[in-house]
Amino acid sequence: MAQRRVAVTGLGVISPLGVGIEDNWRRLCAGDSGIGPITRFDTTDYAAKIAGEVKDFDTTRWFAKRELRQMDVFIQYAVACAAMAVEQAGLDRDPPVPERCGVYVGAGLGGITTIEATIHTLREKGPRHGISPYFVPALIINLASGQISMRHNCKGPNMGHVSACATGAHSIGEAARIIAYGEADVMIAGGTESTVTPVSIGGFASARALSTRNDDPQGASRPFSASRDGFVLSEGAGVMVLEAWEHAKARGAPILAELVGYGRNADAHHITLPSPDGEGAQRCMRLALADAGLAPEAVGYINAHGTSTAADAIETKAIREVFGKHAYNGLAVSSTKSMTGHLLGAAGSFESAASIMTLREGVIPPTINLTDPDPDCDLDYVPLEARRIDAEYAMSNSFGFGGTNAALIFRRVAS
Repeated sequence: MAQRRVAVTGLGVISPLGVGIEDNWRRLCAGDSGIGPITRFDTTDYAAKIAGEVKDFDTTRWFAKRELRQMDVFIQYAVACAAMAVEQAGLDRDPPVPERCGVYVGAGLGGITTIEATIHTLREKGPRHGISPYFVPALIINLASGQISMRHNCKGPNMGHVSACATGAHSIGEAARIIAYGEADVMIAGGTESTVTPVSIGGFASARALSTRNDDPQGASRPFSASRDGFVLSEGAGVMVLEAWEHAKARGAPILAELVGYGRNADAHHITLPSPDGEGAQRCMRLALADAGLAPEAVGYINAHGTSTAADAIETKAIREVFGKHAYNGLAVSSTKSMTGHLLGAAGSFESAASIMTLREGVIPPTINLTDPDPDCDLDYVPLEARRIDAEYAMSNSFGFGGTNAALIFRRVAS
């Protein structure tokens, strides 16, 4: 069947840099860091004492007090971002046919904040008084999509994807396929996460995945740097409204970008490490290019997965293999994780929003902290300061534990 074009008409983001696309974009372009000492629990005995915590999230803007008992923080972030995206898209004033509107919003770990808090109250008060009746719906991942669907009367496809650090990108890509094949006209899609907790920090630190540059929080996330020592755990969400192109045009919606390419595959190699030659990432990017019908030279910018781990060199190698000479002649790459830290399940959707803004505003957010490049990471990573660019296409890469990969390609649309 003929595939329909997919437009992006609304963006909602929350990160350690702020709440809303305007504040986040301004700080990304300024090269600001949202990383700081952990304030939510005592880190005395922890190897990693830093994270990207969301500040200034005013729950009263979106929720009645009684509603908060039903939602872990990751769901709250998702609902708030969806509301922002829906408002920008104008769907609050011009709602779609309910059965033709769906929601795909996922998370990597889900309600771990609720789980940890409930274990504590269970030990203190016992099972009769220590467990809320909202315990299960507050923590399960698909309730992010469920809560959004109930608020916006979306009765179409509804799912919560779980694919580690690729969750947000997969959710967007799969939602685009739903629209392309005519199963819905509008999809609210993205990823969300809130895991700055004792168990999460302790678990990732135990795996030696986290930076321990505790005396320099804002310099700790340093993708592609020779001195990188692990990623910085962060939280937040990224949600966007996708629409069939004709549907968006018919109602006069603001079209922010077109989603033209989507690739997803697996390394089939290791539970946490990418294949050392980047073979899976290479195939994933090539799948996205083939889906978009583009030659590699058409892509002007890549928002890299760029986690500030050893995997940065593998992603670099994969980009070199896919883009050839273009990788050194006209292709700009940067990692916004240098400023936000790693949003886990929300990373791909937040970074997709940043990629769209790069196309619209003609500015590449920098890779901050890149003062000592790794010799194996030899691409143009837009170090330290933002840069102007005139690009028609941007790619966003997301690679997760278990070897799950996703790549999205967006096209600039005239304002």
